[in-house]
Amino acid sequence: MAAAIVAWCAVLAATRVPPQDDAFTVASYNIRHGRGMDGVVDLHRTGEAIARLGADVVALQEVDRNVERSGRVDEPRVLGEQLSMSHAFGAFMPYQGGEYGMAIVSRLPIRRSQALRLPDGNEPRVALLAELELPSGARVLVVNVHFDWVGNDTLRYAQVKALGAVLDTVRLPVILLGDFNDQPASRTLQHWQPRFRVAAKPESDRFTFSSTEPKQEIDHILLAPARAWGEATVRVITDPITSDHRPIVAQLRLLKP
Repeated sequence: MAAAIVAWCAVLAATRVPPQDDAFTVASYNIRHGRGMDGVVDLHRTGEAIARLGADVVALQEVDRNVERSGRVDEPRVLGEQLSMSHAFGAFMPYQGGEYGMAIVSRLPIRRSQALRLPDGNEPRVALLAELELPSGARVLVVNVHFDWVGNDTLRYAQVKALGAVLDTVRLPVILLGDFNDQPASRTLQHWQPRFRVAAKPESDRFTFSSTEPKQEIDHILLAPARAWGEATVRVITDPITSDHRPIVAQLRLLKP
């Protein structure tokens, strides 16, 4: 697995990015395997909430594939079909007869994808990497993350450092997004600067967890290299029902080199 990741990153580093100025919309959403705040697993409702985001690319965390608790449904496939989007899945671990992990759904072509194993936290973790092709032909790397959740950040920061070492070898523009389980001032976020720029949220509406009483800003979108991207502002979408997190959305513009 490690050798495959290194080889893939070498290809990414050598990929030539043609002139471009592409605009597209990305989102991140921890969907809690489709279980709403009413305790009901309703994946169709989740799909409708994702559709309302109007995003071209969506990073999803806490996604089940053929797991008993969510009705043994292949959630990435079903959501992809409902949204008419392609999908990629990365498994954290086996769970209840299936797999538990994360997904990316995209209207843009997914040219390749890979789950990168990270150091274990309280559960196994991966980062899901997907190389996407923009309408101009330019390629970008989308990296979906869901770092360890406990208050002590030791395990979480080990995951951050491991992923950072891999992304340091990538020369494509990178969108790093997901459930970081940490606040903007934490070393979990500060580690990525200055290479990455954190897409800012309005001060008056920046909390993403919980969906019913939002008091924590733990879902983020980061962009690298900072000079490759136009200004981007993240919107936090009010939805107190579909999941325990609120989704975040940003319109991005990849600048011509």
